[in-house]
This record gives sequence, C-alpha cells and structure tokens, in this order.
Amino acid sequence: MADTDDPDSGFGSEDGEHAALERLAAEIDRDATVVALTGAGISAPSGVPTFRGDDGVWDHFDEGQFTYGRFRSDPAGFWEDRIELQRALFGDDYEPNAGHEALAELGRDGYLDAVLTQNTDGLHGDAADALDDETPILELHGNARRVRCTDCGTRREGDPIFERAADGELPPTCDCGGIYKPDVVLFGEQLSGAVIQRARSLTAESDIFLGIGSSLVVEPAASLPREAATTGATIGIVNLESTPVDGVADAVSHVDVTDALPRLQSLLADRDRLE
Repeated sequence: MADTDDPDSGFGSEDGEHAALERLAAEIDRDATVVALTGAGISAPSGVPTFRGDDGVWDHFDEGQFTYGRFRSDPAGFWEDRIELQRALFGDDYEPNAGHEALAELGRDGYLDAVLTQNTDGLHGDAADALDDETPILELHGNARRVRCTDCGTRREGDPIFERAADGELPPTCDCGGIYKPDVVLFGEQLSGAVIQRARSLTAESDIFLGIGSSLVVEPAASLPREAATTGATIGIVNLESTPVDGVADAVSHVDVTDALPRLQSLLADRDRLE
C-alpha cells in the first residue's frame, strides 16, 4: 500500500509526480505482464465529450432515453434520439492523442500486454493501427462506431447504418431482418460476460496494473485495480484527479495523461538505448 508520506509514492509535489513515473518505468520490463485500464480522461484531450461532469453529454441529453429497455420497447424512437446523441459524440473528427500513441508504442515495443478500456470511441484501435501494434484491446463497454444485429449477431461499421437511420429507416435493420443496435452497453444492459471474464483474467495475471484517465468509480472496471493488488501486482494510477484507489496504489501521478504517458514511454526508450 502506498504511503502518502513517502515522496516516491507520487503524492503532493511535482518531483513526486515525476518520481511516480520513474518508479513505474523501473518496474516495467518485457518479462513483466503489464495491463492498462483506461477511462474518459485519456480521450478528453482529443476533444471527445465526457458523459458526466461540467458540460457533460448528460447535461444536454436525457440519459433515460438511451436505456436497453427503451431500445427493446421503442426501437424507432430510440434510434431517432440516438442519431442526435451520435452526432454530439462523434460529429467532429477525433484523432488519437499523445496518450493513446504512447500506449500503442509501449505495446509495440513489448512493454504492454493488454489495454482494457471503458471508452467506446475506438481511439486506442486507431493508435494501434497506425503503429501496426497488435496488443489486445478489450472494449469493456463496446464500440460506438459499430452496430450489431440483435438477431444474427453480425457486427459492422456503424456510419452507413446511422446514415440510413438519419434518412428515415427507423429502426435500421440487418439483411436477416433483425434490428441493428449500437454496439455499446446501454443503461440496463449487462456487460459481456466473456469480456469481463477476460479482463479479470488479465488483471489476475498482471505484474503491473495501470489505471489511466479513469475516476475508478464505475463498476465493474473500478474493482480491477484492487483485484490486481490482491494478487501482488504493482498498481500505478495516472489521472488528473484523485481516485478511490490512490490509497492502495504504489505510484500515483496526478498529471495529464498526454504528458505522463509519453514521459513513461520516453523513460523506457532511454533505458533501451543505454542497455
């Protein structure tokens, strides 16, 4: 457990913040299993709107209209509202930022074994594709760029389906006749059991678990760092605000992820050059 009086834990000072990243870099090597959990804080610097907080998405939309129950009972109305939500979320062209890119570089260089993300924007995949990085990415809440047929299970790229819906096909349907649903976990819908089980398995196998850009309050993802701690993993937190897990973490850095993650990647790259 981190000691808040220990300057190397990363609490309190700028030197401590840097020391936290240096400690993580010292712990990470290619023989260690490193897993990163990311949240909205890694995508906000790219301009992706957050759902909660100041001027969050739910300040402008009624979250009660986007439940799984409404999708089932009123798919046409759900889709009509979802078109507007999708425009608010993805009306601009978002690109991976330095935080996404640094994680992709860590994966490409053999320092990161998996990314677990609460985000549905697909930016981790974009960053990985740009570097030909094949590190597994588990999208715990799905991917808002895709749709899935509720009958046959077919997944496909979402833009053409949203265009069909905007042109009046409400709800849009698959060739099999089933209704398409945004490939995200809606309110009132359970997360994929297989995805959560895989996330928990990776967590249990981790030697180092990084919580990045996440408030760590939304379950079940919020429990993963504590689960990693119980198996002896080194816990690192990189988030602008404090989290409920800071007290059990070994290194905490309250620095913007677009600064902290490139610094971590640079520390490891510098070590490689010296070896």
